[in-house]
Amino acid sequence: MTSEEVRKQFLDYFRSKGHEIVPSAPMVVKNDPTLMFTNAGMNQFKDIFLGNRKPAYLRVANAQKCLRVSGKHNDLEEVGHDTYHHTMFEMLGNWSFGDYFKKEAIDMAWEFLTVTMKIDPDRLYATVFGGDASDRLERDTESAACWMEKLPSQHVLDGSRKDNFWEMGETGPCGPCTEIHIDIRDEKERKKIPGHELVNKDHAEVIEIWNLVFIQFNRKENGSLIPLPSRHVDTGMGFERLCMIMQGKRSNYDTDVFMPLILEISAISNIPYGDSEQTDVAMRVVADHLRAVAFSIADGQLPSNNKAGYVIRRILRRAVRYGYTYLKQNDPFIYRLVPVLGRIMGRAYPEIIQQEELITRVIREEERSFLHTLATGIQRLDSVIARNSKKGITKIDGKDAFELYDTFGFPLDLTALIARENDMDIDTEGFDREMRKQKDRSRTAAIQDASDWENLFPADNTLFVGYDSLEAEVKITKYRKVSQRNKVYYHLVFDKTPFYAESGGQVGDTGLLENDGEKIPVLNTIKENELIIHITDKLPEHPEHTFRAVVNGRKRKATANNHTATHLLHWALRKVLGTHVEQKGSLVHPDYLRFDFSHFRKVTDEELDRVVTLVNEKIRENIPLDEKRDVPLPEARQMGAMSLFGEKYGEKVRVIRFGDSVELCGGTHVHATGEIGLFLIVSESAVAAGIRRIEAVSGEKAEKMAREKIRVVNELKALLKVKEDVINRVRELMEENRLAATRLEACNREKLGVIKKELLADNTEDIGDIKLVSGILNISSKMMKDLAFMMRNEVPGLAFVAGSVADGKPLLTVMLDDRLVEEKGLDARQIIREAAVEIQGGGGGQAFYATAGGKNPKGLKQAVEKAVARIKEKVSK
Repeated sequence: MTSEEVRKQFLDYFRSKGHEIVPSAPMVVKNDPTLMFTNAGMNQFKDIFLGNRKPAYLRVANAQKCLRVSGKHNDLEEVGHDTYHHTMFEMLGNWSFGDYFKKEAIDMAWEFLTVTMKIDPDRLYATVFGGDASDRLERDTESAACWMEKLPSQHVLDGSRKDNFWEMGETGPCGPCTEIHIDIRDEKERKKIPGHELVNKDHAEVIEIWNLVFIQFNRKENGSLIPLPSRHVDTGMGFERLCMIMQGKRSNYDTDVFMPLILEISAISNIPYGDSEQTDVAMRVVADHLRAVAFSIADGQLPSNNKAGYVIRRILRRAVRYGYTYLKQNDPFIYRLVPVLGRIMGRAYPEIIQQEELITRVIREEERSFLHTLATGIQRLDSVIARNSKKGITKIDGKDAFELYDTFGFPLDLTALIARENDMDIDTEGFDREMRKQKDRSRTAAIQDASDWENLFPADNTLFVGYDSLEAEVKITKYRKVSQRNKVYYHLVFDKTPFYAESGGQVGDTGLLENDGEKIPVLNTIKENELIIHITDKLPEHPEHTFRAVVNGRKRKATANNHTATHLLHWALRKVLGTHVEQKGSLVHPDYLRFDFSHFRKVTDEELDRVVTLVNEKIRENIPLDEKRDVPLPEARQMGAMSLFGEKYGEKVRVIRFGDSVELCGGTHVHATGEIGLFLIVSESAVAAGIRRIEAVSGEKAEKMAREKIRVVNELKALLKVKEDVINRVRELMEENRLAATRLEACNREKLGVIKKELLADNTEDIGDIKLVSGILNISSKMMKDLAFMMRNEVPGLAFVAGSVADGKPLLTVMLDDRLVEEKGLDARQIIREAAVEIQGGGGGQAFYATAGGKNPKGLKQAVEKAVARIKEKVSK
């Protein structure tokens, strides 16, 4: 059975069971801040499970293209090395939204596998949720009973919460699941070891093929589970694995999903598949990664250095590296596989064929760019590995890894991959250190035309006196002139200073440098290595004189408030969330504080409230500062002082204690916590996987924030004419607005239907089997787009050109039938660019659909006529 037949059998079966067959959602996610890529078939239905959207159909099925390369679903390192892991894969799924549940889902899965696909029932195993005491959940006896009607008892296995209880996230819809596994070993192996002993044991030939999730609970923020009013079914089956089974193979890569690509790679490289394990792995990696990259580009995500684009670039570079190293491909070659991919998957996913040119061009340019530096980079890494091997060193120095990253564009994980192949590790701490140095250099690089230091007095390192005083008599020991962003500044170094230099997350002090003759503002204080530098925009008239350095006391006080509040926040978070909380970054500013910390999930509102309460309790207790300077580091640690992982400390440290909060810290603090006044959290958010961020205010800023919130609530009460229940009234208004928007959308749809009929009746010109529809309409840009796609779906052979004016600006739209693009060579982008000249504008889009905006509404008629003439010219040839 071919892969196309497998896919068709699945969709046909569930269509026969009353399921609506819906198209695959794009693999690249554009509107979900929690995801870059679709990693499961259920992603497009999340809003239904969350109760944010009603389903259009109660029963749905589809084949969904997915990508798993990050987070808990990260299969990248296994790809090519085993038989069944992939980056991009298809997931076959069926869903019930409040319709059927466990028995029907299991019955249909069983019937499809054993009757439709004729898989031997004796090779199938089912796992069910075995219960979990911590959640007070019993065994899923309903699913178990269903399976016991079909399978012998030794084929029905209890699974753990990890394997058989599905959760969308830390909170939200969840429920037990039942997994179907298959044993594809030969009879000899099956007799040696029973299949049930190998289920969920990572055996390459005893594998999961289908997961049936029964969403029946909602996990609250406090961790409790409550039953959902509507129960749902969400299933996912690995398409490539099913093809492997139906084609009698032992590896997904041996199926017709991958083999045409592998054979083409073999032909290009002139290396037979099966020749060696290394070259086989390389061919599998290239075949797999091509699919991921091609489908991402087709969905609009080009390789780049940011976010999703960086992931795609990383995957492609990994494939290039395997081709270069093991297949001896020194020139771009992966792009040549795109037409083969189109032949394999173009019928199911026509975008691969429609955008073949773009995909090919992008991949070729990316290959060329990376190959340009790859050869030199690998030679450099090989020499490092050879040198280390001679010396018996098993770790690649962080400086060498950073050089590869900085000079040759090697991501750290690529260097780590090559290192692992040579039984070596990477000095990641050293790499991070070099990265920090580069950032420091970047900051320094912003200083242009810096003059040499002018030394006035010999002096040791500047003595910092700012813990005890905000003023000091100082002498300028040296200075230099710098030009930065077309402005002239001066860097001054004093013999001693009350100014705190930016470090440890705390911003630098500002203030004045004064004597009897002049007052010069100190704009900032920074550190360059250990040198404390005071930045001014003016050099004193007599720099050799003695000056009084005066810190801006108001800003210093506000900064100290926020720094002490940061310590109290850290302590409170560990108290509320657990001792796994560790500081991962901070910013202490006069106006606010920002604190990054390790934590595995979003901090709940209840937890944040407890944190704020604890911090404000400590503020009201007016705990005095207990400061100890020059404490030996071991002694400080014995005192319980918290240190930051990876931070370098001297032999002597400063310990800051406020009650139970004890930290190593060089920053400035209040004399007693009562000086802070008030502490409020502004926001809590994610920074990266496992890292959360809290932004907060204290003192005057916190009071201002509280007053503003009270003012807003009072204004809302007045506007809404309610005394207390503001929130419910706002919800009512939102619902009224939603209903009004729904009615407006319905009216617009009806209006578009009328416009379409009028256009087809009065503004259509038949040119053979082509329908050329054109006109100038009085509708919005959104309605124009909806009309264009409505026409495209309903009018065969369509060539549609229309103009409109919205908010005084002209809009031009061109929509073409695929046949006109493929057979007649029409390109909506080219047509729109030429016509847009008439409206003094420009635009773009895709070959079948393009739009343009402009500045000249008077030219709209000419623009439409120009586009129509261009289409006629092309189709008449």
